[in-house]
Amino acid sequence: MIQDDSPKAIFFDAVGTLFYLTKTVGDHYALVGEEVRLNLDAKRLDAAFYCAWAQMPPREAIDGPRENDDKDWWHELTDLVLKEVAPEVGALDRDNFFEVAYEHFAECGVWELYPEVIGILKQLHCRFQLAIISNFDGRLRVILERLGISKYFGHIFVSSEIGADKPDPEIFRRAVKFLGLQPGDVLHVGDDRERDWHAAAIAGLSIFKLDRNKNSLRDLLAIL
Repeated sequence: MIQDDSPKAIFFDAVGTLFYLTKTVGDHYALVGEEVRLNLDAKRLDAAFYCAWAQMPPREAIDGPRENDDKDWWHELTDLVLKEVAPEVGALDRDNFFEVAYEHFAECGVWELYPEVIGILKQLHCRFQLAIISNFDGRLRVILERLGISKYFGHIFVSSEIGADKPDPEIFRRAVKFLGLQPGDVLHVGDDRERDWHAAAIAGLSIFKLDRNKNSLRDLLAIL
């Protein structure tokens, strides 16, 4: 629910809110496989990725950044995917696949902005403090720069650096504190029911429930 008073700052989720993958995760993993001479099925990779994602245990918040910018976490996830889809692939080849995949997901053309994003950010940038809060790592800054929208955000809060992941409300509390604001001063915009809507609300932020089957960021501008 959005408060009557205008917010002082607006937080945005990243993936699914501002931009999206140009293909499925499985398609991208299959492309990486071609680069390292592995013939992998995109549909099986996609299913294995989401299965592995569900298997990764939630992490407690820690004081300070996580080690190695969460790269080890992504390595573990990728290992689970390859062991499911191609158990014959050895550890060295899995390591090589991961290194190429890790760089691949920060390359140009992998992500694409939703069509209304730049226009909306241009208008909001003049009126509010804008920040991103995401379960991502330092690669997000490269992606935002390549998409041409990093200039609109005063702060980029990523879970690997802040030491807490959505849906833990602590990630929101730490970001709000860093800006020297109160939770009620901040509106959070996101597309995930648990990670964005529920977690931000628990932390005391107002929320804009982005559901791209029903609305878009243009509706955010209309209510502000």
